[in-house]
Amino acid sequence: MDEIKEFLVLDEEEGDRLDVYLSSQLGDMSRSYIQKIIKDKKVSVNGKTEKAKYLVKEDDKIIIEIPAPKLLEVLPQDIPIDIVYEDSDVMIVNKPQNMVVHPAPGNYEGTLVNAILYHCKDNLSSINGVIRPGIVHRIDKDTSGLLMIAKNNNAHNSLAEQLKDHSITREYEFICHGVVKEDKITVDKPIGRNPKDRLKMAVVKDGKRAVTHFEVVARYENFTHMKARLETGRTHQIRVHALSINHPLLGDPVYGPKNNKFKVEGQTLHAKKIGFIHPTTKEYIEFDSELPKYFKNIINKLK
Repeated sequence: MDEIKEFLVLDEEEGDRLDVYLSSQLGDMSRSYIQKIIKDKKVSVNGKTEKAKYLVKEDDKIIIEIPAPKLLEVLPQDIPIDIVYEDSDVMIVNKPQNMVVHPAPGNYEGTLVNAILYHCKDNLSSINGVIRPGIVHRIDKDTSGLLMIAKNNNAHNSLAEQLKDHSITREYEFICHGVVKEDKITVDKPIGRNPKDRLKMAVVKDGKRAVTHFEVVARYENFTHMKARLETGRTHQIRVHALSINHPLLGDPVYGPKNNKFKVEGQTLHAKKIGFIHPTTKEYIEFDSELPKYFKNIINKLK
């Protein structure tokens, strides 16, 4: 059943935004989740629905209907997964290339979610619904590397807020076409849907701000091994920003050259490092992963 909660705004709380007010009253819920509930018209102020930016007034009667967690309907599957770390709140998984993170309509099997459902049983956050239990963020099918999994809703809210605040350490490594001259490059260019191809992202004037910090690891003939640290987390951010400086990722089927001499299927992009404040202990923890075999093989050939 949905949970109903009522609040009466006090004099000293007057002037707060509705979403800010509710997040202060409901400490275990992220502001972004509260905004979603408001958008879904599950919040009323004096009997009327209002937007998140509504400024509350003294004696406003606010009622919020908190949706009950949906039952998980995606089937668990006994698929081997590389678990780097696990406790009662979070799990860090090293996802292989060619594995989809979560199911989508018409494709409900063989994903990372199917695997973690088998491993964790019911111990996963339900905030992202039926087909994405525990999933706080995602990486593309062809991108390998570290992912955070939330095992309860409190952990999910904490990690989601850190992602929103851009305070999580996320470092990737990749191989790109061409020899990058500068040792370090910061790309600060907005990203949005490509107006000419809605299946692609692109640098566009009215896009969302996106910042990527690039650093050269090693230079080879016609290729460069790079690091990328994400300051923001837009869809395809590294791939689009690398293309914007004329160094598309090796093997990228969307933004790179159609042919590559290594016959790579999918971009050579690995989420190598992740660090965050633990939801319960409040201590910073960080994890690093080895480059996968396919990536090392290409570097050996380049050498």
